Amino acid sequence: MKPTVILMVKEPRPGRVKTRLGRDIGMVPAAWWFRHQMCDLIRRLQDPRWQLVLAVSPDRAGLKSRVWPAHLPRWAQGSGDLGDRMARMLRQAGNGPACVIGADIPDIRPHHIATSFGALGRHDAVFGPAPDGGYWLIGLKHPLRQPAGFLGGVRWSTEHALADTIATLPGYRIAQVATLQDVDRADDLP
Repeated sequence: MKPTVILMVKEPRPGRVKTRLGRDIGMVPAAWWFRHQMCDLIRRLQDPRWQLVLAVSPDRAGLKSRVWPAHLPRWAQGSGDLGDRMARMLRQAGNGPACVIGADIPDIRPHHIATSFGALGRHDAVFGPAPDGGYWLIGLKHPLRQPAGFLGGVRWSTEHALADTIATLPGYRIAQVATLQDVDRADDLP
């Protein structure tokens, strides 16, 4: 069974995506940046070593959208906060190793994903930290065996997100891979 890479994506509509970036550069330019970043990332990460799946939002429109390549599987993210949605996507991946990544990290390359899956050979979970205290990747060796409270109580979009998430994995052997910058504000743009 191939490992699974789950890419969290939103339909790139002004005012619905990258709103913090939109406050800096305008909602239309922020949506334009996200659309092109997301499409470039999808092209880069199609690799025979893993299955690439798009976790789409909004659910109904995302499943039907023509923005994304038609040949890639799409899963509706569903309701809840980011933790609820990521935990659900990991469970949907099934028995094999799975990683969830965001679509707003310009520097992700296939070698980052391969390194993350390699780390899951020796660890239960893997994280790709971000400089702001969050993370760009979370992966589980056995996504169906999530502990009770997994991703609950995480202070999302704060400098505590990574530490809070690790705290939901008691007893897990945890690896960290490369630190990569996500884009939340104009200062983060490459």
